[in-house]
Amino acid sequence: MDDDRFRLLVHGVLDYGIFLLDTEGRISTWNAGAERIKGYAAAEIVGRHFSVFYPADDVAAGKPARALERAVREGRLEDEGWRVRKDGTRFWANVVITALYDEQGRLRGFGKVTRDVSERRAAELALRESEERFRLLVQSVQDYGIFMLDPGGHISSWNAGAERIKGYTAAEIIGRHFSVFYPADDVAAGKPARELEIAVAEGRLEDEGWRVRKDGTRFWANVVITALYDEQGRLHGFGKVTRDMTERRNAEQALRERRRLVGHLVEAQEVERRRIAWDVHDESIQSMVAVGMRLQLLASRLPEPHKSAVGGLDEAVAAAIARLRGLVSRLRPPELDRHGLVEAVSAYTDDVAGRWGLAHEVRDELTAEPSPEAAITVYRICQEALSNVHKHARATRVGVTLSTVDNGTLVRITDDGVGTAGTDAGAGHFGLVEMHERAEAAHGWLAVRSTPGEGTVVEFWLPLLPDVTEPEPEP
Repeated sequence: MDDDRFRLLVHGVLDYGIFLLDTEGRISTWNAGAERIKGYAAAEIVGRHFSVFYPADDVAAGKPARALERAVREGRLEDEGWRVRKDGTRFWANVVITALYDEQGRLRGFGKVTRDVSERRAAELALRESEERFRLLVQSVQDYGIFMLDPGGHISSWNAGAERIKGYTAAEIIGRHFSVFYPADDVAAGKPARELEIAVAEGRLEDEGWRVRKDGTRFWANVVITALYDEQGRLHGFGKVTRDMTERRNAEQALRERRRLVGHLVEAQEVERRRIAWDVHDESIQSMVAVGMRLQLLASRLPEPHKSAVGGLDEAVAAAIARLRGLVSRLRPPELDRHGLVEAVSAYTDDVAGRWGLAHEVRDELTAEPSPEAAITVYRICQEALSNVHKHARATRVGVTLSTVDNGTLVRITDDGVGTAGTDAGAGHFGLVEMHERAEAAHGWLAVRSTPGEGTVVEFWLPLLPDVTEPEPEP
């Protein structure tokens, strides 16, 4: 009864071809799995030699006979390779052949189990191809040094980018400790070991700092170290990606230096404007006011026509005083010091937009007053932007909105003028360049958006307080 159940089990299996061979290799039993995999019905295949499943070149090379010989010699044989179905198509098979003996030790035949592993093989090949392509990609990358470290920090792989950046060939560097790339003071301070410890504790580490090439020169590097674990969670090593950021750092330093110089120039300009404004107000205007008062007194004592002539002089002096006061206001608006940014911008907008015939509005959405330095920068950019509206926009309306955003002052100046095409509206105009310079010197930004027929938006943001940039370490 047990034999019957076992026979039914074997016969019903679909995923494996399970059948018997006689001592010569002819098929003597056949199950449903063998029929499904190989395509033969039992009546078609029983009695035929099992070499019918092998490709012609394998049969010619005697592979089926050798497989049986080895199964006899070693008790069993496991093999993978191409096999042939009834319709002539090939499939990749995992095959186990077991020699079967009776109680007297005589060979009675062979048990053969075949499984179609074509899908598994295709997946493995795809994985290997993917890994090979990835390996070739990593090896060929020039802009990044990509290499592996063992758990102790010794280099175990090396790509072309690492050789280009650091100067070592693979033969020169593999096996050495990665601390060779660090300046001596960092090595003495234990920085390489700490970085590996952080990578283990946090999974990865990103750092920027000085590194050393083979020739002893230094470069500014961005470094990412990633801890690598196997399937059991054991530390297998580290992946390390290094990029030479020296050019970027130099460009950033040059930009910072340029902004610093522009900031000093703007500050000096404002100091000089303030000095001239005070001198004009305290000396020229006051002197002219005194002259005007004397002219008025003189006119009151003279008969006509001398009285009218002196009165005309007084009017000319008054007009000159008004122009000088306008000059003082443009040099250093008194509202800025007395009443704050919004009052100063509003007064200036009312003055110039009114004279130009523009409808105008200033909206105050500030929740924090900017620093005096930021306030004068906002005022100057608004001056230039409104001047550009007057000169180029052919607008009928202009609006200014001041608001507090992201711990800074956001200003939006809009008009309904002709606009221009492209995102770089007004690019190349000295006024726009000056606005950009002022915003960037104050550690902010400025953007201009313009659409033909719909107008232009000038938007800029400045931090509430001047930014203090920490100096970077020297090489």
